[in-house]
Amino acid sequence: MDVEDVSLDLPSPFPVVTLAETEPPLRTLVFPVGLTEGTALAQALRRLESPRPMTHELFTEVLQRARIDVIAVRLVGRENGNYLAELDLMAPHGRERIDCRPSDGLVLALRMPVTAPILVDARLLEDPGDGDVVPRSDV
Repeated sequence: MDVEDVSLDLPSPFPVVTLAETEPPLRTLVFPVGLTEGTALAQALRRLESPRPMTHELFTEVLQRARIDVIAVRLVGRENGNYLAELDLMAPHGRERIDCRPSDGLVLALRMPVTAPILVDARLLEDPGDGDVVPRSDV
């Protein structure tokens, strides 16, 4: 999937992220994020840099210098209305998966020199409601 948009529809206080499939059936997943996270994501999507590194820019630089690649960002489930995600990393010592907020994972994926793929558990696209979707290890 691709990050298609980050938008703020007033009077809502929260930006929403729209992820869109790049191949048929071209489904979308739309979910809210915090204002700070939405701003960071919008800046990463538009490839805007800050005069001084923001947290995600700093962390991206640390990952690169440590020779750690973001292989993918995975949206793996939903619990109590909150989406769950993980970073799939390749480090010099091997592959690692680390839990993260979807917004943080998306920003890091977009900030890498080569944008990392965004993978979404199909159950999240089939059932966009607030019901829990328990993460499984094969996403």
